[in-house]
Amino acid sequence: MIRLDHFRAFAAAWHVPSGAATAETGQWVPGPGADFFCEAEKELGALPFIAEDLGLITEDVCALRDQFRLPGMRVLQFAFDGKSDNLHLPDNYMPNTVVYTGTHDNSTTRGWFGELPDQQRRYLWNYLKRPSGESREAAAMLINLAWSSAAALAMAPLQDLLNLGNDARMNLPGRAEGNWGWRCTEDMLTLAAFQWLHGLTKTSTRASLEFDTLPERQGARP
Repeated sequence: MIRLDHFRAFAAAWHVPSGAATAETGQWVPGPGADFFCEAEKELGALPFIAEDLGLITEDVCALRDQFRLPGMRVLQFAFDGKSDNLHLPDNYMPNTVVYTGTHDNSTTRGWFGELPDQQRRYLWNYLKRPSGESREAAAMLINLAWSSAAALAMAPLQDLLNLGNDARMNLPGRAEGNWGWRCTEDMLTLAAFQWLHGLTKTSTRASLEFDTLPERQGARP
């Protein structure tokens, strides 16, 4: 599968003059639209694309996505604003969807929860039907929520599986320096984390036929 970032640009993109000091002075210019995907479909058959349909999404963007039956994206970190019609709430998913706990542009889920206003924390706990909880529980809860949702595909950054804080954040949009520096070391890959994920994947019926065993020996590479 290939994720097409900024999918909306296939419908229309914001073009900014090369000498502009900011991106404010631009205009919407039509993108390649359906022509691109028709040609891709001729060559590839079923299209292996995920549409990153986040941000300012208009009806023409949704129509283009749906014309070619491309799955859109939902991000659980965007779900808990207290609105029942929030597209990122699992209750509102259609199966042709890919759900993420967070993406490379988000805080880690543990870091995200630590920065949440109290009101949004209450929305989260109410949705989970729990009285309260702590930051160290947030990543596992959102992974569980993603895996148990109706979305055809569920994704979680490795940082969330390993329950890491914002010191493991990948990228901060708009910041010119200091991004993409996080690296996973071998000693971070604890067997317990992968055993937990293995169990969750099986109980949520997301396991493939090949995904049925895991090394049991302590210290074995998962």
